[in-house]
Amino acid sequence: MSEEETVFIGKSTKREELRLKLANRHGLITGATGTGKTVSLQILAEGFSENGVPVFCADVKGDLSGVAESGVSKDFLEERAKKIDFNDYDYEAFPTIFWDLFGEQGHPIRTTVSEMGPLLLARLMDLNDTQEGVLNIAFRVADEEGLLLLDLKDLRALMSHVGERAKELSTEYGNVSTASVGAIQRSLLVLEEQGGENFFGEPALEIADLMRTTRQGQGYINVLAADKLMQSPRLYATFLLWLLSELFEELPEVGDPDKPKLVFFFDEAHLLFDEAPKALIEKVEQVVRLIRSKGIGVYFVTQNPLDVPDSVSSQLGNRVQHALRAFTPREQRAVKAAAETFRPNPDFKTETVIMELGVGEALVSTLEKKGHPSVVQRTLVRPPSSRLGPLTKAERKDVIKESPVLGVYDKGVDRESAYETLQKRAKAKTEQEEKQREQESEEQTESRGGFSLPDWIGGGSSSNSGTSKKRTTRKSSSRRQSTTEALTKSVARSMGTALGRALVRGILGSLKKGF
Repeated sequence: MSEEETVFIGKSTKREELRLKLANRHGLITGATGTGKTVSLQILAEGFSENGVPVFCADVKGDLSGVAESGVSKDFLEERAKKIDFNDYDYEAFPTIFWDLFGEQGHPIRTTVSEMGPLLLARLMDLNDTQEGVLNIAFRVADEEGLLLLDLKDLRALMSHVGERAKELSTEYGNVSTASVGAIQRSLLVLEEQGGENFFGEPALEIADLMRTTRQGQGYINVLAADKLMQSPRLYATFLLWLLSELFEELPEVGDPDKPKLVFFFDEAHLLFDEAPKALIEKVEQVVRLIRSKGIGVYFVTQNPLDVPDSVSSQLGNRVQHALRAFTPREQRAVKAAAETFRPNPDFKTETVIMELGVGEALVSTLEKKGHPSVVQRTLVRPPSSRLGPLTKAERKDVIKESPVLGVYDKGVDRESAYETLQKRAKAKTEQEEKQREQESEEQTESRGGFSLPDWIGGGSSSNSGTSKKRTTRKSSSRRQSTTEALTKSVARSMGTALGRALVRGILGSLKKGF
């Protein structure tokens, strides 16, 4: 493939194109609401798909689902195509696979608790440093004891197990407080209510299924339904970061291929970085920096260029900047920051033009042959070939029925894992304790010569130790003897008293007669 193969973006004073060979150098699409970011994402996805590059993108508002159906002729689309000399403009549908963490608008996406790991889980559950430390200890215990962590009930069972052994584990790994264990359990409950229970489990997503192409050589556009997912922004951001990490860990090094293996669009990117701890930012920076050599291009989509930290933004070579508003000091800083990221154009002042751009216009700068950013150009963005706007429910169902992964992920599997293993251990322990009590009871009976007294008479409890049983038996026997003796003595006393009285009366009677 020639390195000159490109994705057509639009026209300024010339055709603005993104070179496929440099598409894995990442990118950034920014702009205020309603300025055309989604359309820019859509035309880039179409261009990559047309050139055999699979795409993954999140559909935050539902509009991106239209890539699965061909566009409908409209006057303003035809006018834009004519204005930018897009002579081969045509309407077509693109191969699409719909995904949904909740399994409602696409195939379910799942991963296991182990694959997510303690760092991302701590971020997902908003744990503090102490609680994150306890979670790390729990994962270590699971590794050492061979406990599979697949879904949330596995993690709940593991945390209960850790809580029961808190004193023992504290000696070996450091303080494991029951308060921290309780806090993690509460966070797991909140995560379940946000829909996290649907995300964790099996069958887990195979990365290869995101990198499919058709027999005709087109790349599939993987669209994640995120309208409901956005109600749980932390789950959304953590999921996408997990997916990036999985791509980084599983894919082999390929250097700089003629075209990317996959292009990943991270919409609403600010959710990834909002209040993110330093360790997480460093992980994102590392992944973005190194994943290029795996043939993956990452494109962040957000409203404000300040949403992306400088350490990450500096690695984004291809940029599409839509209009920004500047009414507040922060917005003015954003405009200035956006302007400073571009290579200046002597024909206009970038900072001024950013606030003058109309809908469907953008400032575009892409990497040139040697990897240097091109001079920024004011560009009319090309119209999409697929539908502008969402699919109907019926149309979406029809696309899902033709999906190449139909039936692979739609039904969950619950195999034996930590939850079942720990339950078996607890059951075996209970049975062993019962057996031990029965054995001690039999030994106690044998020590009495085969005669067992009911407990209410004083037979004792089988759960006591042998010494305690003997002591209790002696005491009970002593009490029984005392009762018998007391009865005998009472009868004797009564008889003695009556006899004594008779003798006294007889003696007194004799004395009276003598007087």
